[in-house]
Amino acid sequence: MTAEGKILPIVIHGDPVLHNRASEVEEINDDIRQLVADMHVTQEAARGVGLAAPQVGAGLRIFTWEFEHTGDAPTKGEVLNPVLTLLGKVSQEDPDPDSETEGCLSVPALGYPLKRSAHVRLQGFDVDGKLIDFEAHDWFARILQHEFDHLNATLYVNRLNPRWSKRWKKELRKQGWTTAGNTWMPGDDEDPFGHDAEAANEAEES
Repeated sequence: MTAEGKILPIVIHGDPVLHNRASEVEEINDDIRQLVADMHVTQEAARGVGLAAPQVGAGLRIFTWEFEHTGDAPTKGEVLNPVLTLLGKVSQEDPDPDSETEGCLSVPALGYPLKRSAHVRLQGFDVDGKLIDFEAHDWFARILQHEFDHLNATLYVNRLNPRWSKRWKKELRKQGWTTAGNTWMPGDDEDPFGHDAEAANEAEES
């Protein structure tokens, strides 16, 4: 029986759960199934393309995704105890702000450019214990790297080059995201990435 999910608050940068390596899932039980269901619902409510368990306060090696792409990999799913292998090199060139800017639900309303591998392999298990093993390319590969990083206590802002890292640290001080306790609630709080405004404009135009 599939658990019915509920929306969970998303933890913002500064909380220790985001800065400690997540633990392996030892057993797929009802608590794990409920967490995965909640993560899918929360990700959808937040209009995200990926969500890692630490982002909802659970220090476990799980992440979800939903992204339309070309290829044989599922466009929506979850992975437990993932192994991610980079199959393409990460360029040392400066990232392009127009085509390589990432965002993060735990760093709301901000975005910074970052170089990633354009080709990865993901292995692990889904919530039913079935083996996952597929390759991903381009932006889908970026999403998987971003979420996998969360499980190893790395946010994408920790990978920025010196130029963009300087801008991020200035914003970090401004926002005060250095301590625990900051969250936002998808569906209740205003969408920090502007999706609510976009939806309202589309409604007016129609």
